[in-house]
Amino acid sequence: MFIFVVISADNRQPILRKDSASNALHPLAKLNRLHFWLLVALNIIFLLVGQAAAVILGRFYYEKGGKSKWMATVVQTAAFPILFIPYLFISSPQSNSEGSNRPSIITVSVVYFVIGVFVAGDNMLYSIGLLYLSASTYSLICATQLVFSAILSFFINHQKFTALIMNSVVVLSLSASLLAINDDSDKPAGVTKSKYVIGFLVTLAASAMYALLLSLMQLSFQKVLKKETFSVVLEMQIYTALVATAVSTIGLFASGEWKTLHGEMGGFTAGKIAYVMTLVWTAIAWQICSVGVVGLVFVVSSLFSNVISTLSLAITPIASVIILHDKMNGVKIIAMLMAIWGFGTYIYQNYIDDLKAKKPPSAIDDAPHESRSC
Repeated sequence: MFIFVVISADNRQPILRKDSASNALHPLAKLNRLHFWLLVALNIIFLLVGQAAAVILGRFYYEKGGKSKWMATVVQTAAFPILFIPYLFISSPQSNSEGSNRPSIITVSVVYFVIGVFVAGDNMLYSIGLLYLSASTYSLICATQLVFSAILSFFINHQKFTALIMNSVVVLSLSASLLAINDDSDKPAGVTKSKYVIGFLVTLAASAMYALLLSLMQLSFQKVLKKETFSVVLEMQIYTALVATAVSTIGLFASGEWKTLHGEMGGFTAGKIAYVMTLVWTAIAWQICSVGVVGLVFVVSSLFSNVISTLSLAITPIASVIILHDKMNGVKIIAMLMAIWGFGTYIYQNYIDDLKAKKPPSAIDDAPHESRSC
């Protein structure tokens, strides 16, 4: 799963600021209110639909006869060239002062390479998890990434650990625990109890690794790249996806799984064309989701993008029940409601932090009643 949403304490403001001279010439600065919200809605649709479609198609690939974990890993980043479209359309030339402050190309390349290798490994873990779990259970377990994000951000990025965040950590942990002990789980056909446990643990590990990736990326923005603009965020998406795709492709050939792909296509119960289309649209869906993520960071804020990304984790189980007919028993319903509760407290804490970040110290001390628009 390749979606990066990085929120730092000093980057909660919307990227398009009215008082910025550089934004005066920005292509979005001339949009009226209606067009602005239409653009926001479009990016929300990209994110929600892309995430849900990618997970459901990934599960469909396995259900219809797909077996290659490396191929399932490759498609998570293979369509990264799609990200060049918004990058070329929106990115602006750097000023001389900005260029002089950028780190060396060797430093940036090392950062992108290391993160890209981590992304490939994380995507492999997610592929294994989705092989042994239903799409709904998989998505609910992925919600634990918020738990790991909160803990790792505290140690690595020095973020506050408030009562609301603690509540979110506890509730989401309990939600995952319910799924772990659920005897009436909707295991995919042919998956034994032991494989279900492996899928659970691997997905949990993938969520922890994803949270580590977010913290490392935030640290890279703060200490190496020194800024977190739309262009820089998108560049990191593109180049780390390039590395991840290369590593995953090497893994596909080194493991020998590439030799089985022809037979896998022939044995795909939905047909050969459906096999190719499933892989193609899975790759496209992940990148559409990425466009939505960085698009919301660009036109609204990092916080808003993170909120919608979090919301998608709750929507995917519902979509999988409707489309894949996943079983939704009582335990899973309780786990989903607890996950939504955990999402809510996490989001509310970020909302409070966002309000504080937007107010200068003088406004907090002298005029606490004053409201400010985004």
